[in-house]
Amino acid sequence: MYYISIKKEDWHRSLEKLLASHDIFVPVKDEYSLDYEPFRLNQAENIAYNTPKPSTPLKNFFLPVRENVTSAGNGGRPRIIIGAPNCDVEALGLLDEIYLDEAFTDPFYRNRRKSTILVSSDCFSVNDHCHCTSYGVKPYTMEGADIALLSEGDYIFLRVISDKGEELVRQLSSVAGVNDPERLLFADQRHRETEALLAERNKGLPGYKETGEIVQKAGDQIWVKYASKCVSCGACTTICPTCSCFLLIDKPDFEKVKQMDACQYPGFERVAGGADALFELPHRFRNRYMCKYVWRPQKFNSLACTGCGRCIEACIGKINKNELFMELT
Repeated sequence: MYYISIKKEDWHRSLEKLLASHDIFVPVKDEYSLDYEPFRLNQAENIAYNTPKPSTPLKNFFLPVRENVTSAGNGGRPRIIIGAPNCDVEALGLLDEIYLDEAFTDPFYRNRRKSTILVSSDCFSVNDHCHCTSYGVKPYTMEGADIALLSEGDYIFLRVISDKGEELVRQLSSVAGVNDPERLLFADQRHRETEALLAERNKGLPGYKETGEIVQKAGDQIWVKYASKCVSCGACTTICPTCSCFLLIDKPDFEKVKQMDACQYPGFERVAGGADALFELPHRFRNRYMCKYVWRPQKFNSLACTGCGRCIEACIGKINKNELFMELT
């Protein structure tokens, strides 16, 4: 792992040249939100580097909401995704465990992963519901992505992490190695400031393992209380960077369509005979937290919640899971 620097104008011109061979997505901020958009040089001033966090979770680039899994698609052109926060990068660890399992590899997911260069973005600020450090996730990437990006003044600093990252760097114009450690002092300072702010805002929030313990012991009353505001819209699960349940829908001519599903939808666990273990809303509501903090940790090594806070932000019923956990503590 090492650092290089490049002037922003050279970085953007290099990206424009790479459009000949790659699809490139960058985080663009407007008056309403921050989200990924295709890179355009004439809109480079709207790119929001080191700002948390795109509305769309990174998983959507690898697990489309809907796709025909009987088609022979090759995954399209190679692509570069810029601006993913580390909470989303960490979430890919769980998706990799599920979809790249040697016994049951998903070829569509595998091809998208192989054809993607991932440039993460260190977070230099926090949103209201960010709580990554509570679960041991740093607000900056040291592994998992190919490159990590830091913007300072007129320069872009790139922390090169993987072989694919090195391959991308070789295609950039006017890059320079960072030989003076003092040029990177700003990065250490920003990291410490962001971590301190997260620690202060989430003081008292239980850690990942502790949350699993209190969720498992919680009685029915707490689930009834918080589920009373739930409208079963599924926003919390569809926007979560680690949730990946899906349906397989049979179509004419032996086509099969894979469509993302959500455990908060009515009928999620209904079987052909009509039985539905999650028919009652409080049971469905509890199921999500048991999955995230109890069942998945029993089966996988990666976190099933990386503290991005999107589920809180997207909830129509204004349900704050962190308030629920604090009440249980």
